[in-house]
Amino acid sequence: MIATAHTGSAASAEHSRFVQRVRRRYAPELALLPPGAPGPDALRATWDALRARGYEPAAALRVLRHLTLERLAVLDCEHGAALTDITRAVTALAEFVLDQAAALACAELDAVHGPPYVDGPAPGPNAPAADARGQRPCAWWIVGMGKLGARELNVSSDIDLIYVYEADGETAGDAQGRQRITNHEYFAKLVKRMQALISDVTEHGQAFRVDLALRPNGNSGPPAVPLGALEDYFQAHGREWERFAWLKSRVVAPAAAARRDGTGQWLRPVVLPFVFRRYLDYAVFEALRRLHRQIRDHAARRAAGHPERAWDVKLSRGGIREIEFIVQLLQVVRGGQFPELRTRPTLQALQRVARAGLMPADQAQRLADAYTFLRRVEHRIQYLDDQQTHVLPTRDDDLAWIAVTMGYADTPAFLRALDAHREVVAQEFDTLLGGERGGCNGKGCNGHTRATPDDLAALLPQCPPALAERLAPWVDHPRVLALRDEARTRLVRLLERTVAWIDAGRVTETAAIRLVDWIEPLLRREAYLALLQERPAVHERMLRVLGAARWPARYLLRHPGVIDELASVELYATRFDRAAFVADLEQRRWALHKTGEDDDEALLDLLRRAHHAEVFRTLARDVEGLLTVEQVADDLSALADAVLDVTGRWCWQRLRGRHRDEPRHAIIGYGKLGGKELGYGSDLDIVFVYDDDDERAPEIYAAFVRKLINWLTVKTGEGDLFEIDTALRPNGNSGLLVTSFDAYANYQQNRGSNTAWTWEHQAMTRARFVVGADDLRARFDAVRQAVITAPRDHAALAAEIRAMRQRLYDAHPVRPGYFDLKHSPGGMIDIEFAVQYLVLAHSAAHPALRDNAGNIALLQRAEAAGLLPPGMGHAAADAYRQLRQWQHRARLDEAPTQIDPAQAEPWASAARALWAHVLGPS
Repeated sequence: MIATAHTGSAASAEHSRFVQRVRRRYAPELALLPPGAPGPDALRATWDALRARGYEPAAALRVLRHLTLERLAVLDCEHGAALTDITRAVTALAEFVLDQAAALACAELDAVHGPPYVDGPAPGPNAPAADARGQRPCAWWIVGMGKLGARELNVSSDIDLIYVYEADGETAGDAQGRQRITNHEYFAKLVKRMQALISDVTEHGQAFRVDLALRPNGNSGPPAVPLGALEDYFQAHGREWERFAWLKSRVVAPAAAARRDGTGQWLRPVVLPFVFRRYLDYAVFEALRRLHRQIRDHAARRAAGHPERAWDVKLSRGGIREIEFIVQLLQVVRGGQFPELRTRPTLQALQRVARAGLMPADQAQRLADAYTFLRRVEHRIQYLDDQQTHVLPTRDDDLAWIAVTMGYADTPAFLRALDAHREVVAQEFDTLLGGERGGCNGKGCNGHTRATPDDLAALLPQCPPALAERLAPWVDHPRVLALRDEARTRLVRLLERTVAWIDAGRVTETAAIRLVDWIEPLLRREAYLALLQERPAVHERMLRVLGAARWPARYLLRHPGVIDELASVELYATRFDRAAFVADLEQRRWALHKTGEDDDEALLDLLRRAHHAEVFRTLARDVEGLLTVEQVADDLSALADAVLDVTGRWCWQRLRGRHRDEPRHAIIGYGKLGGKELGYGSDLDIVFVYDDDDERAPEIYAAFVRKLINWLTVKTGEGDLFEIDTALRPNGNSGLLVTSFDAYANYQQNRGSNTAWTWEHQAMTRARFVVGADDLRARFDAVRQAVITAPRDHAALAAEIRAMRQRLYDAHPVRPGYFDLKHSPGGMIDIEFAVQYLVLAHSAAHPALRDNAGNIALLQRAEAAGLLPPGMGHAAADAYRQLRQWQHRARLDEAPTQIDPAQAEPWASAARALWAHVLGPS
């Protein structure tokens, strides 16, 4: 932790030469600004007072700025005001100045040419009403970029603006209908007039320096651009660095358009897809690296012969710009899929990056501390002379004043703290953007001669035989040849590093071949090549997953975006956390809602991406041997519970005709979901019930369940969630899709003429309340207990279970000379059916068997209760665990689940002994 001190009495704003000038020149006006940090109301009151004293509008804007900055210097240097108090006050000043200048410029132009109008439908809501001719006033916006957009302006900042108007058209003309001009001409005149009102240097200085260079086509482009032309520019000519520029964009004026419900929201559908891509966009790494290199080179040229410029707190190594680049890079790469990262202020973005697990919390805090420190230093540099500079002064008295106002006893102590903060930033920046790391960076890899940047053929002799054979067709593969030079270089470097790791024994040739299989259909999606090249740790982890089994390779091919999860520093140190998963989903949904993007399609994709990512996290831990089969099943089952919970709530909120805020329903899980034994790709056996006396309830809950099943099963561009099986509902597939709770209870408890079969009672032993109204949980548990403890004829029950087992044998024949892990005598079905018999026959007398505790625990409890001979329950439990593990591994590797009987015999014999004791000889 970098220490700071408290501001002392010597920290006076009077040292600032700018403050001295303001106090001499505007002493009578200083009292016009109300006490405290200037906000919109205080700025308005001071503006009115200045106008009442006879100041012309342009002069009043400039004097208002001087009064505001003098106040901020006092609050900052003498009273230790928070950084955000200062930056928000300067931003409020800029917004006020722009709004006043806009009103003045429009009034002048409208008096001569009339206001601009457009025809046709508006591109968004809240459009001004059309007149009798069908024409509407043309909406227009001033977009604040950079620190203005993020409400982070520094005290001597210029403001980066882009003027956008709705569409081409024509003005109304003067009172006689003359002097009409095109909207293009009108807004060009408007920009010119506003520049004069704000930026021209007069006897009172400037209100703000204005920079329009960020507009489409820069200084060679028109001063104002129609919204449609802006969208066309983004699609055809938008460059990577412009995405970073637009990341913090915000409509700042006119005030009516800038409101949350104003027409400024019309820009969102144009700007958001340009800044945030739908996929993980690692290709921006190199673009940002180039931009940073240009900035550093420019700074170095400026510093040539001026060593003092090395102390630039913004542009030099470890400066403010590098913190902004770190944060913006993480936002742009992932903001398309993780909308909760979309925020403009740097400090807030750092918090969100840490909350998303993209950066350790302590590192994010160190960067936040450094950012606050450097910005406060920047302000003091600018207070001295009101110059837009970021370089530490060379005068000893100025340095000493900065040190004291920063809370340090002397200049050396301040400079040591400054160095420490810059080093924190520089190290983090180099870690994130320092270029390719890991193997294969010099002239060769492990002694190999390095291939030329795009020479795949030169790499083949260095590859193991099977990998070389797999790669050989790529030499003249059309997709490979069609790659851009930069992407082809990435591909060769990636393969080169893979070969080096094979030679070093870090990964297997099988993993490398599967990587090639994975890359081939994705060659045109260059972001994945960029991710793997930029993140060697992700590359190696992915090869380990691919080398472990076949099913992970297939899963990665279906859902390639999940490889980003391998970048998480916490991947192997944590397990699924339901509360955090649900909170993240709600946060992302809210982020989409704020930008008007939370339609059904967006939420369907959001759910699928989140689910696939969590499945992959569990899979990665599984193949690394960090989880047992039981833990895998627990985590996958908890994930399914969470998805059902969130999807159900979102569906209900969007259900037309819903008659209450919260539904009175429950989802009952059966089979693997009920027993918390889900595997990868398992379907969900579920039953829907409701408890609602409203006369419309049957129709409403039927519509709700149909919507919910559709949300769970429909395939979108992101895939699907689950296959749903509702065959265990009362009367199976011929029954109602959703049943009243009372009807469900009566059916299960054999009340009335329509009652459950024995096999349905077997299923009830593994049934579980998953989600729904809290009071229904206890009622379901009571029904389940009543069913499994009901009096039964033990001989008849055993006969029915034996008959059911025989039907399953007949339906799943086993090849001669093989043992099927599930369906052979002594397989998993025998153990599961034996447990179900023990529960249905004996749970009335033995309460320990009533819990849905899983087959292994129930076998051990049955032995403890004396229902099994000593050691039999534990032996059968061990057998079940081993058979499940074999089945799990076989499915992961897409291998047969029928094995050599000799291999299974020790475990199969334990299962057969259990069956014979509980249900009689086979």
